[in-house]
Amino acid sequence: MRRLAILIVLFGGMQLVLPLGTQGQGSQALLSFGFLILGAYTVGEIAAGVGLPKIVGYLLSGVLFGPHVLGAVTEAGATRLAPISELAVAIIAFLAGAELRWAEVRDRGTVLGKIMTVELVLSFVAIAGFVYLTRGWIPPAADLPAIEALAFAMLFAAVAIVHSPAVTMALLTETGAKGPVARTTLGVVLLADVAVVLLFSGVLTFARVLAPPAGPVAGPSLLLVLWEIGGALIIGSAMGAAVAAYLRFVGKDLVLFGVLAAFFGLEVAQLAHVELLLTMLMAGFVAENFSEHGEKLRHAMERSAAPIFVVFFALSGAKIELAQVGPLLPLVVPIAIVRGLAIWSGVKIGARWARTKDDESRYVWMGLVSQAGVAIGLAAILAEAYPERGPHLAGMLLALIAVNESVGPILFRRALDKSGETGESSSTGTASPASASAGKAVPDGEPRQAPS
Repeated sequence: MRRLAILIVLFGGMQLVLPLGTQGQGSQALLSFGFLILGAYTVGEIAAGVGLPKIVGYLLSGVLFGPHVLGAVTEAGATRLAPISELAVAIIAFLAGAELRWAEVRDRGTVLGKIMTVELVLSFVAIAGFVYLTRGWIPPAADLPAIEALAFAMLFAAVAIVHSPAVTMALLTETGAKGPVARTTLGVVLLADVAVVLLFSGVLTFARVLAPPAGPVAGPSLLLVLWEIGGALIIGSAMGAAVAAYLRFVGKDLVLFGVLAAFFGLEVAQLAHVELLLTMLMAGFVAENFSEHGEKLRHAMERSAAPIFVVFFALSGAKIELAQVGPLLPLVVPIAIVRGLAIWSGVKIGARWARTKDDESRYVWMGLVSQAGVAIGLAAILAEAYPERGPHLAGMLLALIAVNESVGPILFRRALDKSGETGESSSTGTASPASASAGKAVPDGEPRQAPS
């Protein structure tokens, strides 16, 4: 009741103050940022109180207070906060890369590769086949020739199979999980992030041959795709080496340095036109494995990034338009079920092939259901590539992402609980972002700090 009262007071205050900032976009963005930190954190605490992951509360707060429901955060305010989301992605990717130890990659790379390969291939085939067979109920594909319908089904599946590194990291840091299910899930998600970028680019090129878009729409060249991946590895490695050198020879003001490093990586990735997630992932991996002080930087980044993570997931929820998602649910819910079954089957088969432990075979699939930023970005590329039919397919994908974004964290939290890998910090569900960052857990398989 007390938290509900806090929400009502915050919302009422926002309604009173918001009109005063309509002339100043900067002040409106700052006001929205502060409101989302408090509002999303409060809803996250309410979600934790009923046994849900805090991230679900952050997402729900974005939906509730976003421009499409109560409007406490306006469309303009959310747009002005886009750099916060980009910074959060950069920090999440760096921390995820820092999770990977070279010894673990060397010893378990084959296991992770087998699980990822079977899961992605089976999911792609199942979703593409289902969309193709049910195309009569999908408006943009209902009147297409069979070959063009197949191309669109493949494009849809290439986006639908994407996972979410951001959600995975958020749940691991919130729960303090550090066992084989957590490690395997994170490894598969990170490897799949690279694989799906390559797969989507290849499928888009192939689809343009089967179903050429109307008008002169340029598609990504092979050299551009190779540079996005290869350039990200090169730039990320160089950045990671620079971070390791700073930690060795300077090693001061790590809170400020961590945020500045993430900003720097974000800007360099945009200027060089390379894949941001892969760039920062590589930077974190190199910095962690070639420095004796990487753990200190991780601690500092988690402490400074806690409110950024809260706002990031709230903004992700604010992008969900219930008016558009609702009518599409009869179409996307069956697709979500097929996707979930394919992920479950793929992990089962891949885990048996890799001869993993029973818990990994039983629970890892639950950590692969979530979707978020990467899938949204690929859906936007699909809409641009096919101006006539692409926007409707992108709308269906966004509705599917909304479903998976809501259900996925709950499933992953349940998997971590059932496998006995959650830390003590997750049992209370009451740690604030600041206290969690200074608390019991860090995301490296040892006692960890939890930013979100």
